[in-house]
Amino acid sequence: MAADEDVATAPHTLRELAAEHVDHRFKALPPDADGLTVGALAAERRNLFTGGFTTPVLALSAESVAHNLALLETYAERHGLAFAPHGKTSMAPQLFARQLEHGAWGITAAVPHQVRVYRAYGIERIFLANELVDAVALRWLAGELDSDPDFHFICYVDSVRGVELMDEALRAAGAVRRVDVVVELGAGEGARTGARTEADCAAVADAVAAVETLRLVGVAGYEGEVPDASTERVRDWLHRLVRVAADFDAADRFAALAADDRIVISAGGSAWFDTVADVFAEIPELTRSVCKLLRSGAYVSHDDGHYLHLTPFNRIPEEGALQPAFRLWAQVVSRPSDEQAFVNAGKRDAAYDLDLPQAQVVRSGRDGSVRAATGITVTKLSDQHAWLRTEAGAELEVGDWIGMGLSHPCTSFDKWQLIPLVEADGTVTDYIRTFF
Repeated sequence: MAADEDVATAPHTLRELAAEHVDHRFKALPPDADGLTVGALAAERRNLFTGGFTTPVLALSAESVAHNLALLETYAERHGLAFAPHGKTSMAPQLFARQLEHGAWGITAAVPHQVRVYRAYGIERIFLANELVDAVALRWLAGELDSDPDFHFICYVDSVRGVELMDEALRAAGAVRRVDVVVELGAGEGARTGARTEADCAAVADAVAAVETLRLVGVAGYEGEVPDASTERVRDWLHRLVRVAADFDAADRFAALAADDRIVISAGGSAWFDTVADVFAEIPELTRSVCKLLRSGAYVSHDDGHYLHLTPFNRIPEEGALQPAFRLWAQVVSRPSDEQAFVNAGKRDAAYDLDLPQAQVVRSGRDGSVRAATGITVTKLSDQHAWLRTEAGAELEVGDWIGMGLSHPCTSFDKWQLIPLVEADGTVTDYIRTFF
């Protein structure tokens, strides 16, 4: 390993993000802001509609983000859950910092690039919800772990071959610290990753015990992949996950844990965390205390489509409700007929993998008045256009702005590098930097 790889790079700071200069790299920002730092532009508190922003522009509601952060913090505390929200949703260090301030145990990742971003911004606890077999990434990880005793990393293993590859790469890297792993139980035949049976899980655990580079710390999985998911099917799978942990504990498979370490049992996407909370509340007493780790990530922005319908808060309204935080603003650039209009936002700007954007409000290009987008429907997206169908009585003209709700946070954040954080009156208070 080269000398400059032996020492972890000093983490970047959010202050550095504020010092970045505004220029052509960032969509929709005011042209007259070129050369200003992001912090200086935020300090001007410009209005999204009158402050020189160009369309299309994606806005993130400051009030809704604050509400959602507080709600999941309260929910996790109420149910005795640790919380490592999936950072792939936003890939935004400013939002990671706020999630940690609101009680998150750490941040979940899916791939090595995401882990590198997290480390670059000083995240000390990372849960990688994937098996990591990339030798280059494992070499880098070994360096991070060995140079920072406060860095806590956990990742999935779901195969004996995966354990072999991890061990080979870590030994080649001269790793000093063991890498903590959890055996992933698959959600069923035909589901995504994970060992399919309890016997498969045991075989993976045996493989971990046979090497000196890994340490078994728990079990995990993703209930969102349960085939034909229902509360009953998800509950049954979660009970299987807990039984695997209990069986491992009874067989002393967690012997490598220190006396004060906790057994990790982790699940929880954004659709079934209420069922996860219910089942995890019933975890039997084990030889060590348990870290019940939830990983839901879409909550921070929520949405107006997919997760609006899937959120567990629909089943438990007494616990609160998430608020959609995204609104994409685009301008009407063509009105070729009474039944059709086009705005200047398309696939490059809006999530479309689950649902099309929803026209919600119209802001008049003449006087700035805002009204509901009654009779206006997005029917199709081109690369840089949204196709609108307009019903009789839907007053709309070239120059008007359309505010649209989006579906699927993960594919909304990833299209924007710098997203205005906007208060209800249109005041932009900050800019959220993403790293996809």
